[in-house]
Amino acid sequence: MTRSAEFAMAAFQLFSQRGLDAVTMDDIAASQQATKGSLYWHYKSKDEIIEAACTHYYKVWHKEAQRGIARINDPIGKIRHIIRTSVHSCLIDEHNRIFTMEILARSLHDESTRKGWRGFFDSVRAFYLALVETAVEDGALDLDEVEPAVDAMLSAMEGYKLRAVFEPDLCSRSQEQVIANQLLGLLNIEGAQPDRTS
Repeated sequence: MTRSAEFAMAAFQLFSQRGLDAVTMDDIAASQQATKGSLYWHYKSKDEIIEAACTHYYKVWHKEAQRGIARINDPIGKIRHIIRTSVHSCLIDEHNRIFTMEILARSLHDESTRKGWRGFFDSVRAFYLALVETAVEDGALDLDEVEPAVDAMLSAMEGYKLRAVFEPDLCSRSQEQVIANQLLGLLNIEGAQPDRTS
């Protein structure tokens, strides 16, 4: 891993724990036992390191998504897996949830952040569309209109993340499968049965 990538990962970790405003360039440098000058050699401003942290998050999400579905042959199984993984990432993983909400809030006033988030969202949408279209083409899924269904599912997922700000119980393990099943239902896919073991 390059030094600039190490700084970006460290920034992501700090931002996701404490928020964007509470983390300084000194904090990021210190977390890597580096001087602030070394950090500034790679990133000229806090805005640049925030964008690098975003890029780190985006790359990790895509890498983990691809790895997670690589060994699943069933197209519906792939969709079930990635939705469950996304719910975990968006709601249950507190650091990811905090970081993405901070970036979303920053996007309201910062065009560069908004453009980056839009690019990430568009790539996630394309990823889901490809999975759902493959399932329809293979005859594994009966869905008349793929794009509106995927858009509704992604909008619902973003809505859960927003609601979690004032409904923290949505971030509990007990809600993880419930929410995943509701999102799957928007794609006309039956969700997993609840665990009935005692």
